[in-house]
Amino acid sequence: MQPSKKKIPGLADEDYYYTPEGFVVFTTAYHLKRGYCCKSGCRHCPYGFKKKE
Repeated sequence: MQPSKKKIPGLADEDYYYTPEGFVVFTTAYHLKRGYCCKSGCRHCPYGFKKKE
């Protein structure tokens, strides 16, 4: 099964990428453009938030 590589409307190519499993991952560039931390433990969080497990 091939992961979908569709362009996401409203986002630049530098804002996200697809994992081999097909999940969308937002980049540090996207988080900095957004301007705040959502406290979800994002993989590329530039604000230093680490989700407690």
